[in-house]
Amino acid sequence: MRQDETWDAETAAQYDTPGIGMFAPEVLDPTVDRLAELAAGGPALEFAVGTGRVAVPLAGRGVPVTGIELSEPMIERLRAKVDEATIPVVVGDMATATAPGEYALVYLVFNTISNLLTQAEQVACFRNAARHLAPGGRFVIELWVPELRALPPGREATVWLTQPGYIGLDTYDLLRQHVVSHHFRFDGSRQASLFRSPHRYVWPAELDLMGQLAGFELESRHADWAGAEFTAESRSHVSVYRLPG
Repeated sequence: MRQDETWDAETAAQYDTPGIGMFAPEVLDPTVDRLAELAAGGPALEFAVGTGRVAVPLAGRGVPVTGIELSEPMIERLRAKVDEATIPVVVGDMATATAPGEYALVYLVFNTISNLLTQAEQVACFRNAARHLAPGGRFVIELWVPELRALPPGREATVWLTQPGYIGLDTYDLLRQHVVSHHFRFDGSRQASLFRSPHRYVWPAELDLMGQLAGFELESRHADWAGAEFTAESRSHVSVYRLPG
């Protein structure tokens, strides 16, 4: 599965879930609050801006936001919300595409760096963030912690979420550090829909080394956008990297 095949028109049409899931206020509001704080009045660049889940409310807070996005169907959904003057978007890969100008903040949310399927591409993403930032600028990544402790010996899959009408499971390729996320959605009928997305999982320590290779220092790491302590039991993290001033 290539990324342009994964994030196609059908996926874009189903992506926005206003008020629930990752669009729920308790998920989105702390994200926007923290990013606005980190931007500190300067402009921000979102890698993989998608349909504008974060960019639109962040721009509404007075932060100038530009996006980079590979999926044109996702950009079309964004354009139904705001015009190019409000949130300019460069079409391209977040590891290589460049946006005009210099930024105080570059950010990648909701595990998106794992959409890059090789270590080399992920390192290039860090370097791309660095080249867009002013001295002292920050690069923020939200990413899940691989759940390999939940993977029994000899098994290749973990169920990471079950709730009414939904089951999420991951299948692992430990040799290549790859995972495919399977999202099953169903109702009272006998039918179900399946959405799959490929990823390369990254441990926090490996992420920190990527940051060092691009000239960053780790400034902070928390378990969520509200600033909860990151521990060995945390299922995800928000990591803030900073260039020297």
